[in-house]
Amino acid sequence: MRPETEGQLADLIRRATAPLSITGGGTRPWPGEGGGTPLDMTALTGVTLYEPESLTLVVRAGTPLETVRQTLAAEGQMLAFEPVGRDGSTIGGVAATNASGPRRVQAGAARDAMIGVRFVDGQGEVIRNGGRVMKNVTGYDLVKLMAGSRGRLGALSEISFRTAPLPPVTATLALPDLDAAAAIPALSDALGGPFDVSGAAWLPGQGALIRLEGLAASVKARAADLGARLAPHGRVRQGDDAAWHLLHENIQDSDADIWRITCRPSEAPAILSHLPEPISLDWGGALIHVRLPAGQIPDLPRFSGHARRIAGAAPALRPAADPLTARLEQDLQARFDPRGIFGGQV
Repeated sequence: MRPETEGQLADLIRRATAPLSITGGGTRPWPGEGGGTPLDMTALTGVTLYEPESLTLVVRAGTPLETVRQTLAAEGQMLAFEPVGRDGSTIGGVAATNASGPRRVQAGAARDAMIGVRFVDGQGEVIRNGGRVMKNVTGYDLVKLMAGSRGRLGALSEISFRTAPLPPVTATLALPDLDAAAAIPALSDALGGPFDVSGAAWLPGQGALIRLEGLAASVKARAADLGARLAPHGRVRQGDDAAWHLLHENIQDSDADIWRITCRPSEAPAILSHLPEPISLDWGGALIHVRLPAGQIPDLPRFSGHARRIAGAAPALRPAADPLTARLEQDLQARFDPRGIFGGQV
């Protein structure tokens, strides 16, 4: 099933008698998702409104992420949350997974840039919320609900975004001699100062990476001050701006499980002591990706976030969702998808 219009999408869902799996580029599935009949969204494409002067973009869900990037770049703009996506990634998949890159530490997540949505719920009804059409039929903040819902509440057909100017200058500082645990204090120092950091990460072979963006004079001055502040942590040199693109490239591996751990940066050192060398740290240590042998469950200390297997044979979440959160999710799904049509793949 590959609808070309929102009306066709609504009709397909209304007529469905078995679970569907909403599919865009198929670049972000988690274990356990995608068990239903594929509902291919890639024909629902196109920019329906773009007003660079008002920093507003409205785009259909199946539009390739790369097309969105090129459209915005032609006007000197971008999606500030810096979505990461492989070839084929769609903007609907970005929104449905709340996919957000390194700049999240400064600009917020995808959900913070989303200002409106249109989607079709499990009854085949078109729902509109935020953006330029102010119709909220449920009382929920649907924009925030749909961001990261992974297709469990409805099929996104159109999303409105707030855009941002492209930074004129980018500079990356690197501390190449630091391992993952030693990088956490350095990254915290950088994020805790007046440097307006737009990326704070660690990569194997690269060490700690801190990014500054803005006007040339400002970036130069902040880089000098930040370099002096970081000097006690080790050797500081100019880094490669291209390294930021490596952050999420290796999170799929057919021979191992990939775990995604979100926590407070202050909790990261204790968590890292229970793991092999991670694939990456992002957001100053608040996001950890690590590769583990197939089927292995990490034995982690108590922490405030959660660890999820995002690649592997079976879904796993540690710690399990608390009963209140689980009940809330069940109630929302029953409200938006009472027939259980959506399988959950994006």
